[in-house]
Amino acid sequence: MLDVNKPYLSLCEKLCFGVMEFICVTLMIIIGITDSTADQFAVVGPVDPLIIVSGEDVILPCSLKPNISAVDMRVEWFRLDLKDSVVHLYEDHKDRNTNQLQSYRERTEVFKDELQKGNTSLKLSRVQISDEGLYKCFIQSKTKYDDITVDLKVEVVGSPPLITVDGFDVSGGLHLQCESKGWYPEPELVWLDSEGVTLTSETTDKQRDTDGFRVKHMITVYNRDSKYHCRVKLRRHMMETEIITSSKMFNSWRSSVILISVGSVLIVITAVLIIMWIYRHRERETLSLKEKRTVESVKSLLRKYAVNVTLDPDSAHPHLIVSDDGKQVRYEEQSETVKDEDQKSNNKFDERFCVLGNEGFTSGCFYYEVQVKELSVWAVGVARETVKRKGGIWMNPENGYWMAGLRNGKYRASEGSYVSLSLSVAPQRVGVFVDYEEGRVSFYDVESMCHIYTFTNQSFNEKLYPVFSLSCIFTGNSSKGPLVICSDLSKDLINI
Repeated sequence: MLDVNKPYLSLCEKLCFGVMEFICVTLMIIIGITDSTADQFAVVGPVDPLIIVSGEDVILPCSLKPNISAVDMRVEWFRLDLKDSVVHLYEDHKDRNTNQLQSYRERTEVFKDELQKGNTSLKLSRVQISDEGLYKCFIQSKTKYDDITVDLKVEVVGSPPLITVDGFDVSGGLHLQCESKGWYPEPELVWLDSEGVTLTSETTDKQRDTDGFRVKHMITVYNRDSKYHCRVKLRRHMMETEIITSSKMFNSWRSSVILISVGSVLIVITAVLIIMWIYRHRERETLSLKEKRTVESVKSLLRKYAVNVTLDPDSAHPHLIVSDDGKQVRYEEQSETVKDEDQKSNNKFDERFCVLGNEGFTSGCFYYEVQVKELSVWAVGVARETVKRKGGIWMNPENGYWMAGLRNGKYRASEGSYVSLSLSVAPQRVGVFVDYEEGRVSFYDVESMCHIYTFTNQSFNEKLYPVFSLSCIFTGNSSKGPLVICSDLSKDLINI
C-alpha cells in the first residue's frame, strides 16, 4: 500500500495518487446520478388530432423520452370516452387482451421490436367510424408512470356530387339540385358560379343514415350559356361537378309549363286516387313482409341455439312439485312437517317459490321456451350457480338473477328496480335467449315473435342455470296451473 505521507515519495507520485483519487470519486458520483435517473421518463405523443380515412390502418404515436426500454413496463391503451374500454394491454413481456373490447379484437398491435427503443405506439387496423375518440397511452414501470392522450378522428369519403335539373321557376329560372352522400363527418357543400363566387342555396337538406351524411342543396339560375360548379369538401378531401346551362334548357320551360298546366288538372285527381290505393296496398304488404321476415329470423335463432332443459327437484321450494320427466312444476300445499324437513336442505329455496334447471352453461348462446298460459303469477330467466336461495331474496342482476314475468297483473323485469313492460297481448309461451359472451338475456313472446325485454351489458363469470318461479315472494298465493318447459321446439318452429 502506497502511503502518500511518507517523506520519501516524490511530488510526482503524490500528484498521480491525487488524480486517481479524484477520478474514482467522480466515477462514483456519475454512477450514483445514473442510477437515480435510470427510471425517469416522460410519455410523449402528438398534440394535434390524428385524421384517418375509414378502412385504412393507423398508428397512434406514443413513446418514452428519453428513449429508454419499455420491454419490462406495462403498456396500456384504453378509450377515455368509453367505460371498461381496454383497447390493448402489454404486460410481463406479453399481450394481455382478455378484457379487450370486442370491436378491437385482432385489430391492435404494439411493435415489440420497437419497445427496446421506447416506442410504445399502437397500430389499429381497418379503422371504423366507431373507433373515433380519445385514446389514453398509459406507461408504468416499477417506480413511475405517465400517460398521454391521442385524439383520433375518422372520416369517410362519400360520392362525387350529382347535379340534376329539378324543373323551372315560374319566372323562367332553372332549378339545379346537387346531392352527395356517404360522408362522415358532415361535409360542406357549396355552389359556385363561373367566376368562383359562392352562391346562396335556396333549399338545403342534410340527413344521416347508416352510410353516413347526405347533403343536398338547390339553387335557381337565370344566366344562359353559363357554367356552375357544385363542390363538396371534407377537411383534406374535395370533389366537384360542373354543369353548363344552354339556351335550349331555358326555352324548353315554356312548352313544359303549358303542357303541365293543362295535364296537371286531369292527372292530379286520378293520381291521388291511384296513389292512395297503392299506398294502402303496399303498406299492408310491407307490414306483412316485415312480420314474416321477423318470424323467419327468430325461427332460425331458435333452431340454432335451442337446448333441452329439465327441472332440478332438489332445488325446488317444498311447495313446488316437479314432474317425473322434469318438464313441469306446479304449486301444492305441503304439511308443515314435510316443509320443515325440506327447508333444511341448503339446495332448496325456502321463501321464494323457485326451482332451478339441471343444465348449466358457461359459454356461447342457449335458448329455451316455457308455457305460462295457465299461470297468474310467474317469472323465468337465468341465475348464477352460487345464488342465495334462503330468505326473501331480491331477484335482480346484482344478486345473480336475470328474470322477467307477471305479478299482480303487471308484466315487469327486475333490474336495479322493477321495470314495467308494456305488452299488447298476454304471452302464452315465453322464450329465453342468453348470449354468455355478450352479456345479454332476452325474452320473447313466441307466438307473436315479439321482443319483451333484454338485459344488456351484463358480466357473467360463472355457470348460469335456467330458473323458474310461481310466485314472487312467500305469501301463500301462487299460480294454480303448471309451468311447462317446452320440448317440442322443432315442431313448433315449423308451425309458427
